[in-house]
Amino acid sequence: MGIKSKAAAAILVLLVFLGSLWLQGGLDYHWDACLKGYNQVNKLHQLSNTSAAVEDEAPPVLKTCPGQSFQVSLLLSHLLASPAYASDVLLQPYLSSWDELVKFMDALGPMVGLISKEIESKTSIIRQLALLPENDPEAEVGPGMNSGKNEASRDTGAYHSVRSMIRVELERGVVNFHHQTDSGCRTLLRLHRALLWLKLFLEKLAEAPAAGRFRSPSELCREAYQSTLAQHHTWFVRRAAELAFIAMPERALFYRLVCVQGQDGLSAVLSRVARAIGEVYDRTQAALEEHAMLDLP
Repeated sequence: MGIKSKAAAAILVLLVFLGSLWLQGGLDYHWDACLKGYNQVNKLHQLSNTSAAVEDEAPPVLKTCPGQSFQVSLLLSHLLASPAYASDVLLQPYLSSWDELVKFMDALGPMVGLISKEIESKTSIIRQLALLPENDPEAEVGPGMNSGKNEASRDTGAYHSVRSMIRVELERGVVNFHHQTDSGCRTLLRLHRALLWLKLFLEKLAEAPAAGRFRSPSELCREAYQSTLAQHHTWFVRRAAELAFIAMPERALFYRLVCVQGQDGLSAVLSRVARAIGEVYDRTQAALEEHAMLDLP
């Protein structure tokens, strides 16, 4: 089978693959219900961050890449703004980081772009939950959610950070450890797993060539998938994912995405991004693990 034929087959298989869940093995049964009314308000509302984020050091100056949607400088700034306090993660910059990562995946072509749509649905669910009135967590989101009270609650409310969301959702009883629920914690777990996949993929792209030969991004992405998300997918989904990675573009595209001339520049940028992702991932992992949430259905 030629490359074009493989790519065509990958497109067909991936459509089925997405129908059986990218982040957990199939599209969530409650997806439409969770997003009801969201399209009218998502563009008008975002979680806001008024707390000072803890940053390790001033990041290196990264140039704006003209003519493209994805900006690695924005991704890095959101990642560095996410850690808060001793061990928490602020949800606004965390979700903004995902906004840039979605643009990154979209730039890799329609195959990976389809996967990014599922991730967008997850970030939308958490943003929608943050808009619900504090005293009525089961209320539906609607056009009338513009009150000053709701604006203020997003600054210090339940969905201000990962740990505040976990605490409040446990208190409200919306997290079920045996059945699927519309909780932010369950949704966060799916994003968390995907974040590890992308972290490992970027780390592998940043590596020096082995024996003088660069491994293809397709091979690296498949390897990162096999050690992360594949552990949560069925046999069929794993096979479909491996076919989907055939359409991954060559390494030169990644040079253009981060505005570098070659592998040395790519390694420097992606290593910095991967370290920032690692800090966010480790804090989220600790919070979920402390509350036995790493295997939510």
